Amino acid sequence: MVKTGRFARWASPVAVAVAITAVTACSAAPEQPGGAAPGQGTTPGHAGGALTPGPLTGSAPAQVSGAPRTLVTDLAVPWAIAFLPGGDALVTERDSAKVVRVTPKGQVTNVGVIDGVSPSGEGGLLGVAVSPGFATDHYVFVYFSADGDNRVVRYRYDGGLSDPVPLVTGIPRGSIHNGGRLAFGPDGYLYASTGETGERGLSQDRNSLAGKILRMTVDGKPAPGNPFGSLVWSYGHRNVQGLAWDSSGHMYATEFGQNTYDEVNLIEKGHNYGWPDVEGMGGDGKYTDPLLTWSTDEASPSGLAYADGSLWAAALRGQRLWRIPLSADGKAGRPQALYTGEYGRLRAVATAPDGTLWVGTSNKDGRGSPRRGDDRILVVPTGNSAG
Repeated sequence: MVKTGRFARWASPVAVAVAITAVTACSAAPEQPGGAAPGQGTTPGHAGGALTPGPLTGSAPAQVSGAPRTLVTDLAVPWAIAFLPGGDALVTERDSAKVVRVTPKGQVTNVGVIDGVSPSGEGGLLGVAVSPGFATDHYVFVYFSADGDNRVVRYRYDGGLSDPVPLVTGIPRGSIHNGGRLAFGPDGYLYASTGETGERGLSQDRNSLAGKILRMTVDGKPAPGNPFGSLVWSYGHRNVQGLAWDSSGHMYATEFGQNTYDEVNLIEKGHNYGWPDVEGMGGDGKYTDPLLTWSTDEASPSGLAYADGSLWAAALRGQRLWRIPLSADGKAGRPQALYTGEYGRLRAVATAPDGTLWVGTSNKDGRGSPRRGDDRILVVPTGNSAG
């Protein structure tokens, strides 16, 4: 279990801080029994100095073009969603180690069970990504927890998964904080998020794969231009759970805080995001500050997607979908909370080819309260979607 403790952080002029009242992050160790007491967030727009944190109440009304609809039901902890050419999606189930194919009409087909997955704690079958060159290479990538490590494995997919090739092994695994998100960036390279497994010092160790965002080729090699000649793209992370890029190519990541602040970070090559020395905003220039923060009971932000000029973050403990408007230069506006408490814990979110969002619930993960039909995938319309 992760050691408890707090790190006071104050708003910087370049960051947007959003806070509500706090307890602890989901999927973070403090959500286990014995979590820490509530904390507070920072007030936005102040130019440094020792400011007294204070909560911001309420949020701007959210705008969507219609109500969500249920696409499929009775899944078991859907962790990640990745779209195939043509609009069908591959969905991973964390605890069953199954990959299923879901059509836009809600038909579900079992693709297979990933061999070697060892589901326990927060580990299991996690991320999935489809190659940008899928039409010719048929590559699908998964991130999963094996008995002794986390790993990235490449498969060929032609109606089923075959020819597994382990690309990255030896990523530290633990009962908590295994990272696991996979996504291809606009540069054509594969990015993977890892957690620090509760061993906080690993985040600052550039020789460790834990507490990092990794960037690699489709063969698992360090991508050209990586800052340290290794797989590491950025470091100082606690447990990155979501990756997304906007239309200008800015990269963003959601990250679980410990007791006080969950984060959305603007990810830049070689930057150090401060964990475990800081949580939330520092403002002293030593570490890269988050784009925005939440109190941990309002968020535990997991999956992340970009659509309709906004980031969309699925919240586990917060049990809502956050819409975060973005400016052209990558700055964040005031987040808007959608569907608070209506569907329980939300983990996966991905932008479909038609502009809708596919959002997966996570009520069967041992920390939720399953409802009839859980877990499910919801289709959320956006301003740029057909609904």
